[in-house]
Amino acid sequence: MAVFQTLKSIFLPVSGKAITAPALATSYRISPLTEKRIRDVIRLNHRCFRNGENYTRHTFAYLFNEPNVISYQVATENGEMAAFLFVILNPDGTAHLTTIGVAPEHRRRGLAERLLLHLEKVLRDKGISTIVLEVRLSNHAARQLYEKCGYVAVKTIPKYYSDGEDCILMLRAI
Repeated sequence: MAVFQTLKSIFLPVSGKAITAPALATSYRISPLTEKRIRDVIRLNHRCFRNGENYTRHTFAYLFNEPNVISYQVATENGEMAAFLFVILNPDGTAHLTTIGVAPEHRRRGLAERLLLHLEKVLRDKGISTIVLEVRLSNHAARQLYEKCGYVAVKTIPKYYSDGEDCILMLRAI
């Protein structure tokens, strides 16, 4: 029992949040995300957004079947989903990045940035000129990433999230 408690204290700090060990080095591939992977994306979504807004199976089913939605995944060389994104294409020539997530063990490897760059190329090819997104005010890592990728904060929307947190509306002209 003492061994278990010691291991537990290493992986579950006082806050109760698990620490995720980085994944082994691997190569990654970006490809379209299809409904065949709905279970994987739901699991990863829950891991990425534990304290945030989680999409339901119903929401993902809608996104996969909506003709104006495109989605991509980043997979490891053994096919494990490491990241995903969903974007709604609007008739006015804009795109709305609805969600992007990177598995905790694959973070800090540039996967979100690679997905965003891939998305921009796809959108340019489709004649889309602007991408918009919402990000939690407290999500400093995501905000830094978006700013690094050329997104600009346009306005703050008060109490946007279900827990009452504000969001920042950001956009990027491509």
